[in-house]
Amino acid sequence: MANNITKEHAERIAEKLSAVIEAGAKHDLVKIYYNNRKVAQYGIQRGSKKDAPHSYIPGQIFVSKRDRLLLAQRPLSRDGWVEILKRKGVIEEEDEAG
Repeated sequence: MANNITKEHAERIAEKLSAVIEAGAKHDLVKIYYNNRKVAQYGIQRGSKKDAPHSYIPGQIFVSKRDRLLLAQRPLSRDGWVEILKRKGVIEEEDEAG
């Protein structure tokens, strides 16, 4: 189980990343914003199976399999996740002169 991301993990990640969740028929759509721009999204399966695998999430939020569990288990913060996305070029540094 330690290597699998579950529905419960997916919900914790959404909460930690201050996501907006939109209810859907089969999945809830998790949208994550940074500076009012959507930078990532993923689905959380609906239903009662808390241990249902959500193995696709790391790719959809631009992190490694290791980092996805760190997000779910709390050691990796939203700021840490933003830094990962900046290093990967998903999020650009803000223009201070703006």
